[in-house]
Amino acid sequence: MALYGILGDIHGNREALASALTRLEDARVDRILCVGDIVGYNADPEECVAMLREREAICIAGNHDRIGVGTLGFERCSNKAMHSLKRTRRALTLGTAQWLRALPSHRILEDRFLLTHGGVRDIQQYMTRPRHFLENAAYLERDFPGIRLCFFGHTHEQRVFEIEAGEACELDAGNVALRPGRTYFVNPGSVDASRKRAHKFAELALFDSHSMTVRFARTPYDERSTEERAREHGYRIDHWRDRLYDVQRRVVGPRHVESGTH
Repeated sequence: MALYGILGDIHGNREALASALTRLEDARVDRILCVGDIVGYNADPEECVAMLREREAICIAGNHDRIGVGTLGFERCSNKAMHSLKRTRRALTLGTAQWLRALPSHRILEDRFLLTHGGVRDIQQYMTRPRHFLENAAYLERDFPGIRLCFFGHTHEQRVFEIEAGEACELDAGNVALRPGRTYFVNPGSVDASRKRAHKFAELALFDSHSMTVRFARTPYDERSTEERAREHGYRIDHWRDRLYDVQRRVVGPRHVESGTH
């Protein structure tokens, strides 16, 4: 049993990750976990991977990690994501790409909780509604018998859903005590806030597996530096490129857009 710091959806944001890691160090966590999407959107995929590896973080792959190394295609990407991931593919060194490629899609810890990125069976599924959590609770029971707690990412929102007696109820994402006999899906939020409008904070969660409690936190970071670097290195899509991708998708399909010019 331990105190875990849980991160997700870092998306190559070095400044946000540094701020989140400092918060976890202040909390004296025993281990850092990451529910995927280490790369994508922002200009420092190499640095973010190095920061997690230096701290021996336990990581799984997100869809951006898979797409960034070419083991998953752009078919379900937005134009913004596809454009930044093309840049990511060119930025990754061979060693970093190999490390990302080797990340598993799931991890079980302490024989009682699971890390996944999207849905239990679909790395790109957005779990947002009660029916999604009921569906995935059934998958969890079938694929990972005995596991009643799942940490996930992908939706970029700090959320907790509790499943009991065939009903899914969303709980307030503050300090949450996990009760025996129930199934929980917990999203720590997104370290990267570049897609958020309401606030620009790095989000994270602290999970105490002894007391079975989850505490959510946010911490500020230098968002302006992140945006400047992203634009400088070509990670932000302009209006005309966006329209070009739309035309290419309609005419030749996403698979051919993937091999087109940057």
